[in-house]
Amino acid sequence: MERILSKQNNKVKAWAKLATKKGRQDQKTYLLDGWHLVQEAINAKAKFHAIMATEEQMQEHLADVPHGVPAFEISTEVAAHIAGSKTPQGIFAEVTLPEKTFDPSYVHDGLWLFLDAIQDPGNVGTLVRTADAAGFKGVVLGTGTADLYAPKVVRAMQGSNFHLEVLQGDLHDWINAFKNNDLPVYGSELNEEAKPYQDIHGISAGALIVGNEGQGLDPELAKETTANLYIPLLGSAESLNVAVAGGVLMFRLSLGN
Repeated sequence: MERILSKQNNKVKAWAKLATKKGRQDQKTYLLDGWHLVQEAINAKAKFHAIMATEEQMQEHLADVPHGVPAFEISTEVAAHIAGSKTPQGIFAEVTLPEKTFDPSYVHDGLWLFLDAIQDPGNVGTLVRTADAAGFKGVVLGTGTADLYAPKVVRAMQGSNFHLEVLQGDLHDWINAFKNNDLPVYGSELNEEAKPYQDIHGISAGALIVGNEGQGLDPELAKETTANLYIPLLGSAESLNVAVAGGVLMFRLSLGN
């Protein structure tokens, strides 16, 4: 096992670049930070390029590393540099970026969440994780949405990207595919003229679109939906965080009756 102590090591420089979108696209890999995410990737049989860990973490988890994956013992300084944090967990994995694309077979069953220009990484990750919890089949990140494999998104997903389909694409194509299969597509609007979400019953297949934190759902997408849903607010707040609103609507669609 190679031991790496310097931040100037070429491998360390390459791993640190995975914090950027360009670095991920150039290397076609992304970074997992922390044993929980590494373990989720192992369980999902993701394609590993390397495992990097401090001495303590390596001793604890080396036996669980998939056979044949290069393992590197790193110093705590190198771990902090890779993580961009003063208090890293001390274990990382470099894994291949998935190359999933639109496939019409995806739209025949199950519930899907569409993200329209959701810009905050924490919101994107939380929405993916909530879709997983609500039993959704997949999530599609539309134009303007934060990069799925940015470190903050990956941390917020907490491994849910290994449990369901997560893709990026043109939401117009996805909406048309669902409607062509006679499946409903609901939008979320902060508009009292929209349909109250309580009026919608649970469905086994269909889609929900949630829109940008500041601007809401793109008007052009809102025109294409089966119906747009409104969550009545009981207190004085002007609106709900998009991840909270998405969670309310996802569980309504999956459980409502």
